[in-house]
Amino acid sequence: MGGSLLFTRRHPAQLIALLSLIIVGTMYFVQSGFAAGGGDGINLDINVKDGMEKQAVYVGLGILLFVYALIITEVVHRTLAAALGGLLAVVALNFYSVEDTLSLKAVTTMIDWETIGLLLGMMVMVGVISHTGVFEWFAVQAYKKSGGEIWTLVVILCAVTAVLSAFLDNVTTMLLLTPVTIQIAKVLDIKPIPILISEVLFSNIGGAATMIGDPPNIMIGSAMSPSAIEGNKDANIAALASEGVTFNDFIIEMAPGILLTIVPSFMLIRWLYKDEFSGRRDRDITELERQYAIKDMKGLKVSGTILCLVIVGFFLHPVVHIAVSWVALAGAVIMLLATNPHELEEPLEHVEWTTLLFFAGLFVLVHSLQYMGVIDYIGSFVEKGIESFSEEYRLAAAVVIILWVSAIASAFIDNIPYTATMIPIVLSLSVELSLDLGPLIWALAFGACLGGNGTLIGASANVVTAGLSEEAGYPISFNEFFKAGFPVMLLSTFIVTFYMILVYVVGGEDGGTTWKIALTCIALIGIIAQYSRGRAKGKSPAEALVDDDAEQIISAIKSVVISSGKADTALDAEE
Repeated sequence: MGGSLLFTRRHPAQLIALLSLIIVGTMYFVQSGFAAGGGDGINLDINVKDGMEKQAVYVGLGILLFVYALIITEVVHRTLAAALGGLLAVVALNFYSVEDTLSLKAVTTMIDWETIGLLLGMMVMVGVISHTGVFEWFAVQAYKKSGGEIWTLVVILCAVTAVLSAFLDNVTTMLLLTPVTIQIAKVLDIKPIPILISEVLFSNIGGAATMIGDPPNIMIGSAMSPSAIEGNKDANIAALASEGVTFNDFIIEMAPGILLTIVPSFMLIRWLYKDEFSGRRDRDITELERQYAIKDMKGLKVSGTILCLVIVGFFLHPVVHIAVSWVALAGAVIMLLATNPHELEEPLEHVEWTTLLFFAGLFVLVHSLQYMGVIDYIGSFVEKGIESFSEEYRLAAAVVIILWVSAIASAFIDNIPYTATMIPIVLSLSVELSLDLGPLIWALAFGACLGGNGTLIGASANVVTAGLSEEAGYPISFNEFFKAGFPVMLLSTFIVTFYMILVYVVGGEDGGTTWKIALTCIALIGIIAQYSRGRAKGKSPAEALVDDDAEQIISAIKSVVISSGKADTALDAEE
């Protein structure tokens, strides 16, 4: 009877959503089972016709630029732009390929079902949890800690985002925190978009610090592990297995560099949004706590327990090698069964189908361009650029070039497919140019993660946040994100360049650890000194973190200029 009720009294859209959830999980299982890779799935055997390789590359670049023009100008919705780009790329690929026309089944293998499954599962769980009122409660607690100061609130939210993104993946973090941010912005009557952009920038920065924090790191950690490299068909690459990376290596190598970027990034964001993040909002805390109390404590305990188990599953990913998408999808189904098995409309209304379709279109577009040779075309320039340097400076050149090419490319070609393409290129560069593999891996990881901050479509977390924000009535435009994201990307990448040169080039094998310890100590001492100086001036803890003497310096210069002008006037009068 329960089963008949479930399938006779449901709206058709609910059944479609539920079937989509099952189909996506089944497709991912058929495609990659329990493998823990980056989600590339089945590699199609596609070859471009002889003599048309360059033309295919140029056509692919033209399609890519056309899609970006649509997204930037916002002539059409970005999801429609990605779908159109994917369609054009597939048509072009069919024209230039030697093989027969691609079937729909073949095209679906271009989609990264790892990402789609993870997003879908987490969106369903967020939808269930949101109806308990916990997001509103957390928003009130954040406001309570801020004392009403907007910038303090921003620092709290960004710090929580960065820490969670290091230990969850940053997409999951933004799925959890975006509803909180929007809710608190409504309560305080402030614009949520600047806060959301700041949070997602720190989600990408914080996510870069660990292997499980950012999708590119998950992909690199899986494909560049000692066992994965050892199993490579190329004997020369397999010989690099001892240089493979582990879960702990990411923290040891990446975290010190990320730590160096934290305060400068806060200072830049404070300057970019100096008007939006100034002032305070005073609200009655008692009234807010009464109005936004948790509505369903029992449901929160059940769904919260399941979410915690899912998070534990994410942590166990390097050990059990069960794909994080399967963990998220299983958690979503169990949460639906445990909370309200006869009602699907409310939890499923939080699934951002437009966002999932955007990712699908983008994956088809980029992988089609990959088969047409566009990504390899970029990789060949990277290799030529490195080869142009003498052997003495080749490692330094490789680190800087891979870092910056990865950062710029990841900003404009979503960092997940870009990373998947660059992994084999980095392995071949290490073999062909006789370079240490480790520094090249970290250059790729830093560049792909930090580069995701460059544009709205540079990272999955950006797109997910934009989708949730638009659904709530606050659309984030490409240009609005670019104005803050690109400067932060440039600043953080420049700082990491300095870090990598000192650690891997100047320090080398013997002195690298010494430089990492020294730079970590300098960063911590700098943060403490910055904070202490600001507090000594009577500023709040959050303002003290970004305290600088720019205003004092400008005032001093003006005073000197004015004094000099008065002195010159007096001399002229005496003469």
